[in-house]
Amino acid sequence: MPTPEFILRLRASVGRTPLWLVGATAVVVHEDRLLLVKRADTGEWSPVAGIVEPGEHSADTAEREVWEEARVHAVVERLAAVGVTREYEYPNGDRTRFTDHTYRLRYVSGTPEVGDDESTDAGWFPIDDLPEIPERYLARIRRALAPGTETLLVRDAEA
Repeated sequence: MPTPEFILRLRASVGRTPLWLVGATAVVVHEDRLLLVKRADTGEWSPVAGIVEPGEHSADTAEREVWEEARVHAVVERLAAVGVTREYEYPNGDRTRFTDHTYRLRYVSGTPEVGDDESTDAGWFPIDDLPEIPERYLARIRRALAPGTETLLVRDAEA
């Protein structure tokens, strides 16, 4: 998985020290289906997610990542939740946590396909018949599908 250049520059200065980063999760809805990608790093199905680049709005990140990872155009409808993830430790020893912004997006166009090396598959799945998905991603999906327009503030470590 490619590490963004700005993180490589930070790592050159701070080493393996835990980084606090901003992330965006994109729950893309089209009729009664969700867009999911199969992550190349873990083999898990999940909504599209990515790291916010310096100076980028997290809503723009969500839309950009959907295009880059799944070749689908989608637009943000609302911010569904803001939370903090658990700390991740990568095989090289780098550690990080994310402030995650989970967005609900509306499909505009495109046929799901693998767009980069961050995923091995992409497709639409019926909301009531999803493949096996880790609970942390299911929780984000539930928040994005919840009725209403309020943004949930998630205070557990599995945002």
